[in-house]
Amino acid sequence: MNRIYKYGLVVAVLSVFLGGCSTTKTNDIATMSSNNIATGSINNRSIQGSSLKIDSKVPRVFYFEFDKVMLSAKARASLRLHAESLRLNPTKIRLLGHADERGSREYNMALGENRGNVVREFLIQEGVNGSLIEVISYGEEKAALSGSNEKSWAMNRRVELK
Repeated sequence: MNRIYKYGLVVAVLSVFLGGCSTTKTNDIATMSSNNIATGSINNRSIQGSSLKIDSKVPRVFYFEFDKVMLSAKARASLRLHAESLRLNPTKIRLLGHADERGSREYNMALGENRGNVVREFLIQEGVNGSLIEVISYGEEKAALSGSNEKSWAMNRRVELK
């Protein structure tokens, strides 16, 4: 009994010690964005959260390679424009993650969620308030293009910004 008590005490002390040593990086842009949201102004403009206002020519669908979650350079460039708009006009958004039909249903749900989370983290790094971003995964359930070929699969590996 005494041995179990000592072991528990050691684990508790180590947990406190290691937790106290951890640090979190503060993104100055994210901090500024949070402060501006709290005060209700962004660059002397009032918050209007009715809809995402950005040029309709900027893509809202971001495609991925097979079994990958890495953003392309094109996707990052488009997301930077969306992030700028969201910093100036904070709005709740949804990121809908998708996968092609290959893989199990569970795997594709997780892959769609991971892709959505990669986009979410990128937007947060660009200064968007993370509490305004919801990630939903549809896995393979809502295909953009039906078919069992490379063209269909490529169109279905995506995250949509809504």
